[in-house]
Formats: sequence, C-alpha cells, structure tokens
Amino acid sequence: MSTLNPAGAAPATRQDAMRLLLAGIADDLLAYRDLRGLLEQQFDAAVRHQGPQLAAVAEAISTVVDEMQERRTQRVALVQRLLGPTSTMSQAFALLKNAARERMEADWATLEQMVIECKRLGKRNSDLLVEQYSIMQRVLHGEEQIYAPA
Repeated sequence: MSTLNPAGAAPATRQDAMRLLLAGIADDLLAYRDLRGLLEQQFDAAVRHQGPQLAAVAEAISTVVDEMQERRTQRVALVQRLLGPTSTMSQAFALLKNAARERMEADWATLEQMVIECKRLGKRNSDLLVEQYSIMQRVLHGEEQIYAPA
C-alpha cells in the first residue's frame, strides 16, 4: 500500500496532509521490516557465494529503498506545508491530540530504531562483500607485497 500522492499533487487540506504524513510513517515501518529481511537474505547469499541470489536481492533492496526515499521526500514536504520550511517531525506530532500524538511518537521512535538496525546490517553486509572481493583479488592476482617493508 503506497501513500504517495500521485504526480506530487498537494493534499487538499491540512488534515489530508497529516493523514498522508502518518500513513507514510506506517508504510515505512512495514518497509523497514521488509528491508531487514532482505538484508538478512543478502548476507546469507554472500556467505554462500550465491551470485544470482545476491543480484536479485540487491534489486529488491534498491526498489524498497527508492520507495522509502520517495516517502521521506514527501514527508519533508508535508511537514513543511503544515508548519513551515524549518519544521521538525516533533513539531508536526505536536499538532495531534494526546493519544494520537503518543502513538505516532512511539511509531517514530520505532522507525528510528529500525533505521539504525538496517544501517548496521547494511554495513555488516558491505564489510563482508568487501572482504570477499579483497580475498578474491589476492587469489587471482597474488599479494602486492608478501613482506612488509622494513
């Protein structure tokens, strides 16, 4: 389910803008769960040296990340429409009534933790792939220097 406005159309009312903002956060919570699973698949494929699987997972990761980037761009525009060009998410949440604000603040905190976890997994995967590439280069081309210079 995508909450992106078609053709970048501006929401009709402030209430519509807030609704889109909140729906986008909900969509990102689901997308980060999916991204985490894809990052685990990527790691597994890298450990097992499964090139075709790595390519397929990389494509899926790219698609998910592109969609999240579109929502992030929309989120920034919506917050700016609601509160001005230098506004923050916490200022946008302050517009909500207590129960809704608390739920969205909790969702936002969960989303921030998911971002941190996916960054950690992405770095882990990158480190593994770089190390595998480095090993392969040494196997194919030999060591540059066998002994360290004195």
